Amino acid sequence: MDTIKVNFKNGTDRSAVDKGAEILSRGGVVAFPTETVYGLGADALNKDAVKKIFEAKGRPQDNPLIIHVADADLSEYVRSVPSKAQELMDRFWPGPLTIILMKTDLVPLETSAGLDTVGVRMPSNEVARMLIKALGHPIAAPSANISGKPSPTNFERCVEDLDGRVDMIIGDGSSIVGLESTIVDYSVHPPRLLRPGFITYEDLWEVDHEVVYDEAKTRADEKETPKAPGMKYRHYAPEAPLTIISGSKKNVADKIVELMEKNIRDGKHVGILSPIEREKLYNRENVRFISLGSEKNQEELARNLFEGLRSFDDSDVDLILAEGLSEEGVGQAIMNRLKKASGFNIIEV
Repeated sequence: MDTIKVNFKNGTDRSAVDKGAEILSRGGVVAFPTETVYGLGADALNKDAVKKIFEAKGRPQDNPLIIHVADADLSEYVRSVPSKAQELMDRFWPGPLTIILMKTDLVPLETSAGLDTVGVRMPSNEVARMLIKALGHPIAAPSANISGKPSPTNFERCVEDLDGRVDMIIGDGSSIVGLESTIVDYSVHPPRLLRPGFITYEDLWEVDHEVVYDEAKTRADEKETPKAPGMKYRHYAPEAPLTIISGSKKNVADKIVELMEKNIRDGKHVGILSPIEREKLYNRENVRFISLGSEKNQEELARNLFEGLRSFDDSDVDLILAEGLSEEGVGQAIMNRLKKASGFNIIEV
C-alpha cells in the first residue's frame, strides 16, 4: 500500500490530523506520536481494524493492546474505576501511565486479546489527543514498530519499519519520555505494577501504598495470555545479541574492556552501550560506542535508550555489550527494557 507520510516540523497541521482520523474511522491504521514512543493506532472499538495492527507489526494475537483516550470519562469502556486508580489518573493523566481495569462489552475481545480487562491511558502529546478527539472514541495502539524490535521514538524510525504496511504515518518530533508507559493492574487486589516506566514505583506508592511490584510477575508463562504488553514475547531487541554487564562501576568497566578486547582479537565488531562518562575508556578500533547520555540524568538515559539500541542496527556490529545501570527511580524501567532486549543475558561481576 502507499503510505501517507506527514511530519510536523513547524507546528501542527489540523488537516493532516483530520485525514488520520478519517482513515481510522473507515478501519485503517495510522502511526502517530506520543510522549512515550510512537504508536500504531486503529479504532479500538472496531475488531476488524484492530486485527490490522497485529498484521502490520507481525504481533502475536494474544498480546493485548492499550486503548488511548482523550478525556477521563471511561464509563463506556470500563465497568468501574477504583478510588485509588482514579487518584493516580487525576495526578498523572495526561501522561505515561496505563491503568488496567475490567472492560465493558463495547471494547472487543480482539483489542483485549480475549481478556475481560483492558489497559487505558491518556497521552499528553497534543497531536495524539487531537487524533483521538477527531475520531471520537479510543484508539488502540501498541508501539509503531515491527514486533520484537526496539520501539520507535521518532518519525524516521516509524517510516523505516512501517512504510508500505500502514495507511498513514504522522510525525511530531522525538518522544520526550522515550519509554513505554508504566502499567498498573487495578483489576486485581492488591494492585500490581506490571511494567515499570517513567512514572516510578515510588510515584505510585505515594498515592497508593497497596501497589506491589515483583519483577518475576512482569513475565507471563508461555501458556498464559499476558495482561499487559511486554510481558511474554521478545521485546526491544536489536539485531545483534546483547549482553548486560552488571555490578560495581569498576568491575563492570573492567569486564567490558576484557570482553571487548577478546572479541576484537577474534575479528568481531563490538557495540558498546554506556553512559557518556566512559566513552574514552571504550574507545577502540572496531568498536561502535553509543552513549545514552550522562549517568547523572536518568530521564536522558531513558529518552535515548531505544534510539541507541536501534542505532546498532545501522552498523555492522556482531555483538553488543551494555553497562547495567542503577535500578532506582526511572532506572528500574530502563533496566526492565534492557533485560528484555538481552533476553535476560546478564553477567554479574
